[in-house]
Amino acid sequence: MTLRKISLALAAFAGISSFALAQSNEIKIAHIIGRTGPMEPFATQASRGFKMGLEYATGGTMQVAGKKIVVLDKDTQLKPDTGKQLLQAAYKDEGVDIAVGPTSSAVALAMIQVARENKKLLVMDQAAAENLTGSKGSRYVFRVGRSTQQDAYANAFVFGKPGMFIATLAPDYSFGREGVAALKEALKGTKAQIVEEVYAPANNADFTPQATRLINALKDQPGRKIIWYMWAGSGQPLKVMDLDPKRYGIEMVTGGGTVYAFMAGSRPMAGNESATAYYWRCPKNPVNDWMVKEHLKRFKTHPDFFTANGFMTAQAIVEMLKKTNGKTDDTELMIKAMQTVSIDSVKGRSYFTKGNQQMLQSMYQFKFILNPEMDSFPTKGVDVECLREIKIDDMKIPFAKVSD
Repeated sequence: MTLRKISLALAAFAGISSFALAQSNEIKIAHIIGRTGPMEPFATQASRGFKMGLEYATGGTMQVAGKKIVVLDKDTQLKPDTGKQLLQAAYKDEGVDIAVGPTSSAVALAMIQVARENKKLLVMDQAAAENLTGSKGSRYVFRVGRSTQQDAYANAFVFGKPGMFIATLAPDYSFGREGVAALKEALKGTKAQIVEEVYAPANNADFTPQATRLINALKDQPGRKIIWYMWAGSGQPLKVMDLDPKRYGIEMVTGGGTVYAFMAGSRPMAGNESATAYYWRCPKNPVNDWMVKEHLKRFKTHPDFFTANGFMTAQAIVEMLKKTNGKTDDTELMIKAMQTVSIDSVKGRSYFTKGNQQMLQSMYQFKFILNPEMDSFPTKGVDVECLREIKIDDMKIPFAKVSD
């Protein structure tokens, strides 16, 4: 070999070695969420929360075990095929060993198969359909964000009482149908009764037909009557209130959360109680205090419902990485570490248990109130009075185990 060829070979080897060294000193995380479409506000919240959570959990260094954390932001546009393609490219082409997301449960179903085929970790922060960590789940997929099952059992804690008559309203896809199924299961053994189930397209504009069915099912019932709704989509289910169900003594309550976009129109629900996974006033701990203070400083508003999801997801991943000493090329090691993760989260002590891919966490019973001090904020004067923490043991949730 000539001297020139030897020099070129050494230079090429040095380049490869430098590239490999650079890669080994990074932990790449793909955040694959729905940044385009009606769920964009949820994705924005989760993205802010995730980056703040990484900052908090690493003490501001954005490093674990001397390795820099790099976040690659991706947009599924709420399309299952796009979600699959982005996740496949992240695993195969971009050297990502941990992916986070997505926003939509329908997209999540598609992405779970990619994680399974590649034997790589996917940590869900927003998609909430119960089966994603149950019958449709995978051992490669964990969820830190709350599930529709947790929503349901928290609401059953509030509404599972004698003389309670419930009609449900939900979007007509997996998130809505799984959520209602979970509520029915959670109410078994209580004296509450579900008398009607109504589903509507996620982009529904006219809720008159659905409202008519709900009111007709409830108006002649002898006890306390509520329309229990959960929603994720561009439609505004509070349009049901336009038909004035109150004239029949019917209340409308949320079963899915306290998202500002929906709270802004919920003045007619003032005084009504329900359960939620997060509202910034409810948790009382130093971690939530930090997130609320920093979010107000940076974004001039309080953290919303999905901000907490992103923050907690970052905390859980950093804790897992500390357990593996920053090692991300051994998925089995990461799975075993994640199964033992326990964090002091914005919602207090939250944790995984072996064989269960869903993080266990507290929920909150609350009441909608009107507060003039909140007029300039996104909720437009609607606020929440936090009534009590619904602890993990209060809900007694029978989580399903994944098959693989």
